[in-house]
Amino acid sequence: MSKRWAQEHARDPYCRMARRENYRSRAAYKLKQIDQKHHVMRKGDVVVDLGASPGGWSQIALELVGEEGVVIGVDLQPTPPLDGWIFIEGDITQDETRQEILSTLHDMGKKDVSVVISDMSPNISGNYDVDQANSAYLARIALEFAEDNIHPGGNFVCKIFQGSELEEFLRDTRSLFKSVRRYSPPASRKSSSEVYVICKARR
Repeated sequence: MSKRWAQEHARDPYCRMARRENYRSRAAYKLKQIDQKHHVMRKGDVVVDLGASPGGWSQIALELVGEEGVVIGVDLQPTPPLDGWIFIEGDITQDETRQEILSTLHDMGKKDVSVVISDMSPNISGNYDVDQANSAYLARIALEFAEDNIHPGGNFVCKIFQGSELEEFLRDTRSLFKSVRRYSPPASRKSSSEVYVICKARR
């Protein structure tokens, strides 16, 4: 972590808001802004949050789905619990992790998923072509899980870095969802290459 990054982070208004409002990361505001504009979650939804650590997106999802909803977070990193949250420590690229998600839902009497959200990001190498390709890979992993498990009418939100693979990813999402839009929430840093793909109404 560079001194410059630490200074910018300390001055960031969303970082300050997150500390004040007890969100685990500034990224929570990205999902809040996405939902305010695109309305991807409702009370009672079953949400799977891929790449959930440290839990900021899941905190917003829990607020949006309410007590009658379910939020399952999945991440390789162990993460402290949240009230009402189900956390699975595992690798979403592995069949056993996917099966654990489905088994957990089955045990709760839930047949399928309403919304899949993914803020997964690769380890940054400094080589943008490599980082963009790795981001696209993670986005496709999330899309594959969404395709297999979201019920008709359900929604999908996914981060991907802008680059050569974005347009192909958008074409593939449009074959699965009736509405697909790209969106950069105000909480995304201006220097960031990330974009969020908002997919609604699973065909």
